Amino acid sequence: MLALTSLALTTAFAVGAAPASANHAWNNYHWARTANPFTLKVVDSNTADWDDNQAFALTDWSGSTVMDVVREAGDDSTRARKRCAMISGKIHSCNASYGFNGWLGLASINIASGGHITQGSAKMNDSYFNSGSYTETNRQHVMCQEIGHDFGLTHQDESGADLNTCMDYADALDNPSPNKHDYDQLETIYSHTDPSTTIGASISSLPDAVPSWAPATQKTRSVYVDKLDDGTELVTFVLWANPIHGWR
Repeated sequence: MLALTSLALTTAFAVGAAPASANHAWNNYHWARTANPFTLKVVDSNTADWDDNQAFALTDWSGSTVMDVVREAGDDSTRARKRCAMISGKIHSCNASYGFNGWLGLASINIASGGHITQGSAKMNDSYFNSGSYTETNRQHVMCQEIGHDFGLTHQDESGADLNTCMDYADALDNPSPNKHDYDQLETIYSHTDPSTTIGASISSLPDAVPSWAPATQKTRSVYVDKLDDGTELVTFVLWANPIHGWR
């Protein structure tokens, strides 16, 4: 179903980092909606040890003037968490032992015409987090960032600079929350409204989108684009376990 394209929307480490005040919208991706503020549901397929992290992140992101992000109970079985299938009109948040494959977190969004997000997922990789090498703050940073990507945000910076936001890309992973620039960027992304909505919408033609995203020879990118059979795209952001120096 998925054919990985050779083109990424941006590449990590290969270009100079933008300053903290730069636009960090993820292309023109956004949820279609007819009014602001809007409410977006995050389906919780996290285990109990991640529930506090998710709740903290949803409260933080709901501090935006344009959106309210709420939890919806989901299937937290091992199978459901491993698969973390996208759910039309919502974000699916999951943790599982996905393997020592180089990444701490993945955020994926399905894109229809007009750059409209139709579904999203956020994955946290317990293979690393259960190793004892990561703190509670690290966990919170990753949860906050993966959910933030699913709104249409990219990283504020990929140089390794610590910008006091969960949307930076520094080895320390020491910022549990968004900063003012993240909220300002969301206001910019969602400054317009749309004639229809993709939030909560049930779109039967959507595929069961599972990212292929990372052939072994391309693990220095942060963004991967898959073309789907129905003409939409699956775009995946990768937070590597060693983000500044590349996967190893």
